[in-house]
Amino acid sequence: MSEPNDIPTANTHSEPLSRAIGERYLTYALSTIMHRALPDARDGLKPVHRRILFAMRELKLTPTGGFRKSAKISGDVMGNYHPHGDVAIYDAMARLAQDFNMRYPLVDGQGNFGNIDGDNPAAARYTEARLTAAAEALMEGLAENAVDFRPNYDGTLEEPIVLPAAFPNLLANGASGIAVGMATNIPPHNLDELVEACLLLIKTPEAGDEALVALVPGPDFPTGGVLVEPRESILEAYRTGRGAFRLRARWAVEDLGRGQWQIVVTEIPFQVQKSKLIERLAELIQTKKVPALADVRDESADDIRIVLEPRARTVDPEMLMGMLYRNCDLETRFSLNMNVLIDGRVPKVCSLKEVLRAFLDHRRAVLLRRSQHRVEKIDARLEVLEGYIIAYLNLDRVIAIIRHEDEPKSVLMAEFELSDVQAEAILNMRLRSLRRLEEMELLRERDALMVERAGLDDLLASPAAQWKAIARQLAEVRKAFGKTAPGGARRTGFAEAGEVAEVPIEAMIEREPITVIVSKMGWVRAMKGHQMPGTELKFKDGDEARFTLLAETTDRILLAASNGRFFTLLAANLPGGRGMGEPLRLMLDLPNEAEIVEMLLFRPGEKYLVASSEGDGFVVAAEELLAQTRAGKQVLNLGAGARAQVCRKVAGDTVAVVGENRKLLVFPLTELPEMARGKGVRLQKFKDGGLSDATTFRLADGLMWKDPAGRTRTETDLAEWLAKRATAGRMAPRGFPRDNRFG
Repeated sequence: MSEPNDIPTANTHSEPLSRAIGERYLTYALSTIMHRALPDARDGLKPVHRRILFAMRELKLTPTGGFRKSAKISGDVMGNYHPHGDVAIYDAMARLAQDFNMRYPLVDGQGNFGNIDGDNPAAARYTEARLTAAAEALMEGLAENAVDFRPNYDGTLEEPIVLPAAFPNLLANGASGIAVGMATNIPPHNLDELVEACLLLIKTPEAGDEALVALVPGPDFPTGGVLVEPRESILEAYRTGRGAFRLRARWAVEDLGRGQWQIVVTEIPFQVQKSKLIERLAELIQTKKVPALADVRDESADDIRIVLEPRARTVDPEMLMGMLYRNCDLETRFSLNMNVLIDGRVPKVCSLKEVLRAFLDHRRAVLLRRSQHRVEKIDARLEVLEGYIIAYLNLDRVIAIIRHEDEPKSVLMAEFELSDVQAEAILNMRLRSLRRLEEMELLRERDALMVERAGLDDLLASPAAQWKAIARQLAEVRKAFGKTAPGGARRTGFAEAGEVAEVPIEAMIEREPITVIVSKMGWVRAMKGHQMPGTELKFKDGDEARFTLLAETTDRILLAASNGRFFTLLAANLPGGRGMGEPLRLMLDLPNEAEIVEMLLFRPGEKYLVASSEGDGFVVAAEELLAQTRAGKQVLNLGAGARAQVCRKVAGDTVAVVGENRKLLVFPLTELPEMARGKGVRLQKFKDGGLSDATTFRLADGLMWKDPAGRTRTETDLAEWLAKRATAGRMAPRGFPRDNRFG
């Protein structure tokens, strides 16, 4: 057995790990940025989309031709140009065919290509596709040397680096992608407005952002909707290339007669799945988070029709929709990040003007290349035509040379001073072309080509003529896809967002009296009406009432737990009183070791005295006790082994506290701090035990409690127990309750 050889071989290269990883990661990052995630500013396409369209063109899938199986298309793309997974290629192609994702679809799909509910397209073997007129416009000029080509991944074929792009597809259809360290997100826009902005830039190159935004006022989403973003924000977003647009669903109130009505949503925000939206609305109804919403129905067919039923006819539709905007995707924010590749190389966050400028510069380069290509074709044809004309003028001699000479080509070239191309064309000429009429046709064709060539020379020499030609081409695009064409009209409207103030709960819920009951085992229910004391209530075996509260459906209920947290419940969301109710722990994230120590009605402006079993406490405003989530809000901080003991509404100017040792202490309320959260200050000093109860009262009225016989007693002479806060106090007076509570 040979010994292991630790000496590096000649093929081994050593370098620091950080540099090796850094170089490789940089290579990966550049590949992702340039060849996968970011679109090109010139044609608005990523490589995969460009290759799909080019492969479909090679398959001659024209808008007026037949369809081909999507499996054949994705297979050709994968085999010839894009060596990645066929599923990824098919998904990219399917998106190009979805009219709810693409403002101007580039693929015409036949079969199931998915829907706005979020359902996936059928398998590639079941669907068929061809190009649309918009895709054909993007590739117009590929055969005329309009753009550069490069070898495909294995060098057997060539593919275009960029498409000629007859319209600004980057903005027309938008784009999104996540690269390494950067991302892009561009919304779709209206083509008619984009062409108008391009024409303005051609006429006035120094036009500012404000002038452009006046023509392109905002995105135009394929699913419609209503933009409620302020104009100043839109202008700033287009000026910097970064921003966001608030988009709302389009809705209307449908009158059902006899005072009944319902809301019908006909357009939903871009990229919102309708099925998920319906699920969310149903969840809001089930959890009663929007109490004014009673039911939701999806009556959509080919169009969108979502019906929202209010719980009562007195509900204001605007307020109901305002609540729904805050709680579901009937309102969304579309982020704008115009990070694109300039000239296919440099990633840059561009303004609206810079993106349009990049497109126009590309169109000028395409025009010059196509014009030069046409000049070369004309020159080649004129050379052949000159040879034909010479042959017609000397027809008999040409025929004689062809008949009798062994090397007719060289003789023709020598005798008539013809080029190799001209001589070859004459020798390949058909006999039927030797008519007198054909000679006249050749002369007419030569004269027409000479005129066309002169025009092209003028075009190539004059920038003004070039921009005029580009403007003419854009006008043709506008005629084909603009607002007068089918589907070309703007779909997304504009509106003011209105006030975003919080809708008062009273406006959303029918106000009715209820009695809230919480049992000792933690079950809660709300019985209709205010139940009289002594009313017989049913409970589970071994259970009984713990808290009873007279309230209204518009109230918010505050629950103080023994762990110092406060929870908030909406009275309208409580289960009805027909059964035993529901466990509180299903509605709140209440730990198993914690229990409810007090139940209160929230009233703005009120204050509460909170205290722990250790004897620490403070005064807190009612607003600070409101919790926004089911997890509650920590208000009273507790030491190890302590629990929240007291939560009482402040009513008076004096505090009375009693300990488990039955010692009573009375001191002014001003000695207690008002806090939002904390441990508080010491209320009473104990040698053993802790705090039993605390209350507030008006010193002038005296301290009240119920004696063991149930009679109310009032002690007005409290001089014996008046002292500073945090002192021990003195024994409670005779007749004080045995449970050490003020009642």
